[in-house]
Amino acid sequence: MSSSYPPILDQLGKGPPVRINRVGGGCIADAQIAVFADGSGAFVKRQQGSPGMFECEANGLRALAATGAIRVPEVLAVNHDSLLLEWIQPAPKGRDFFESFGRKFAALHQHRGPASGFSQDNFIGSTPQINKPLGGDWVAASELPAPVGEGSDWPEFFLERRLRFQVRLAVERGHGHDLERLLDRCEAHIVALLAAAVEPPSLLHGDLWGGNFIVDERGEACLIDPAVYYGHREADLAMTRLFGGFDSAFYASYQEVTPLAPGHGERLPVYQLYHLLNHLNLFGSGYRSQCLQILQAYSSGSA
Repeated sequence: MSSSYPPILDQLGKGPPVRINRVGGGCIADAQIAVFADGSGAFVKRQQGSPGMFECEANGLRALAATGAIRVPEVLAVNHDSLLLEWIQPAPKGRDFFESFGRKFAALHQHRGPASGFSQDNFIGSTPQINKPLGGDWVAASELPAPVGEGSDWPEFFLERRLRFQVRLAVERGHGHDLERLLDRCEAHIVALLAAAVEPPSLLHGDLWGGNFIVDERGEACLIDPAVYYGHREADLAMTRLFGGFDSAFYASYQEVTPLAPGHGERLPVYQLYHLLNHLNLFGSGYRSQCLQILQAYSSGSA
């Protein structure tokens, strides 16, 4: 094996890998499987730029793992340009895969936090995701007498830290001011809509779609590539429905464990808007019309 393997692999103490296989499918980082002489392996992600991205991803994976609700790859090592994870060999979906997935995802959302946000800013894709609570830093929120927030900060948090941040970024990247003007017009409507279903903030994966889970060797779901923070669980579920959705059994079993508040269908587009804006900023103007349509509907009161 050439000596040009990722240096982070040396932290495993297994010697140089006997082979490294590229893994397809990623659009942000370069992914590889390193296999060692003893037959074991490790998953390596590498990227130049976006300092701190992998440290943030590692912290998000650890936060999800700490709940014990659903599997995530174990973090083996991390540095500024590489992330080393447990190698999970994929297998076919087990019987009742989506029913089990839905129940486990609901169990994840039962882990609540002191405020909307997270202990650090992180990334969604390669876009910065601002997680500072509206009322101050995370340490201050965590030191409040109540260990779990009641969620009243969520509507403004989502408006400011999610939608407005992405809209401002879209303006900076040359997508015009229409999105900004429309968001200003429907701001009050969006805040009121989200305020109608306030609940304590849940630990969220943050970016769950069909490409951000794998099927492990037991045929069960394993979450990958999170953009973790505490927020309203409907925001997590909205992303799962954006690009084709999951099997209906996922949503049915989720609802059996933790039913959603009435009106969640009305709130769905505004939660999906965050991800569409992020795709606009990451991948270009092909997503602009969808963003405009959602904001136009909310500004007219028809959403």
